[in-house]
Amino acid sequence: MTGTGGEIVSVFLADDDDRFRGVYRKLFDRTPGFRVAGEAADGETAARLVGALKPAVALLDVQMPGTSGLEAARRLLPATATRVIMLTTFDLDEYVYEALTLGASGFLLKNASPPEVLHAVRTVHAGHAMLAPEITARLMRQFAPRRPERRHAFAGQVLSARETEVIRYVARGYSNQQIADELMLSVETVRTYLRRMFAKLDVNDRTHLAVLAYEAGLLHEPR
Repeated sequence: MTGTGGEIVSVFLADDDDRFRGVYRKLFDRTPGFRVAGEAADGETAARLVGALKPAVALLDVQMPGTSGLEAARRLLPATATRVIMLTTFDLDEYVYEALTLGASGFLLKNASPPEVLHAVRTVHAGHAMLAPEITARLMRQFAPRRPERRHAFAGQVLSARETEVIRYVARGYSNQQIADELMLSVETVRTYLRRMFAKLDVNDRTHLAVLAYEAGLLHEPR
C-alpha cells in the first residue's frame, strides 16, 4: 500500500538512538510506498534538514540532546508543510498536549508495532490526526477537571448535537469516510460540518479542533 493517491511517502527520522533509527529505516525501506528522506540524532539537525528536505512526514523523538524534538517541532511547523509525529517512551500528558498545540499531527509511543507506525504515517499523510488509544484516554481524563476553569474557543459557540458527534469522532482519529459510516451521512456532509466548525472556531486543521475539544470537555459522552 502506498501513500495517499499512490505516491511515495517521504519520511524523516529524528532520534538520538542509532539502533532505533535503524529499525525504523529498515521498516520504511522494506515497505512499498515509503522512502527515508533523511535522519538526525538531535533536534537542531532535524529542524535544519527537515526544512531543507521537506519530507512529507517527520518522526521526531520528544527527548533528544540539545534541542528537543518539541523545540524542533516548534520551529518547523509554522514554516513547513511537513506533518509531524512525535515519538516517546513516556506517555506524559504535558508532552502530548504541547505537541498537539504546536500543530503536530500525531503522537505515538515508541513501543508501537510496525503496523501501527505505518498506519500512523499513512493517516497523518492523508491529513488526519493520529493518537495512540492510550494517549487519547489520558488526555480525556486530564482535561475533564479543567473544564470549568478555562475559557476556551467553544465559549459562546452553539454547536448542534451532530456537530458535537463529528468532533468526537475527529478527536478519536476517524477519517471522513469512517465518520460518515458511523453517522450514516455522506462524506461531503461530513466535510461541510468540518468546514463550518473550522470557521466557527477559527482553526485550520483537525488536530487543532481535537485539542480544543479536549480543553472544552466535549469528549465526555453525555451518558
